[in-house]
Amino acid sequence: MYFVKTPRLVQRFYSNMIWDIPVSENLIFLTFDDGPDPEVTMDVLDMLPQFQAKATFFCVGEKAEHHPEIINRITNEDHKIGNHSYSHLNGRKTAPDKYTADILKAHRVLGTRLFRPPYGKITGKQVSRLQSAFNIIMWSVLPGDFDKSVSKETVLERIIRNTKKGNIIVLHDNIKFKEKMLYALRGTLEHFTKQGYKFVSLEDRYL
Repeated sequence: MYFVKTPRLVQRFYSNMIWDIPVSENLIFLTFDDGPDPEVTMDVLDMLPQFQAKATFFCVGEKAEHHPEIINRITNEDHKIGNHSYSHLNGRKTAPDKYTADILKAHRVLGTRLFRPPYGKITGKQVSRLQSAFNIIMWSVLPGDFDKSVSKETVLERIIRNTKKGNIIVLHDNIKFKEKMLYALRGTLEHFTKQGYKFVSLEDRYL
């Protein structure tokens, strides 16, 4: 089970993590988890400039080591890199010492203060260890591109129905979800661009 739109109660309870960004302009924060993937991330990077869109890519350190050319392209095109752990660990199933070591290993590869826990699973003890070194980024809208039970049309409809300015959307540049994610991404970019929104990356001035 997952919330498509993160409830305010959850955001208040876990207030030491970032769920959305208070902004006065019509800005949306588009993020991607699980990459880099040469068969998917490159397609995303090809699509974003068509809408003058910037995004943040929460990368798995092990994959980043294998695909430095994708990391270079992300940064060269003025998108942002985030840390999504080194080996995609589930925090609630991993001891704090092992989990922290894995995040720091990814940090040595990626060199970013942005961190998103894989699966959104993290314990209070892990948060307390990491929050002085990282901005822990969660999300406002989780449309479920990873969910086999929903169609690509439903993923797009969930984004359009639930997204407001300042929201953080999470999609996955993962080969397993490629078709569904790319369909939802294009529809999202087309819809909100026509509505006068801009897609921006998670930069220090917003956090």
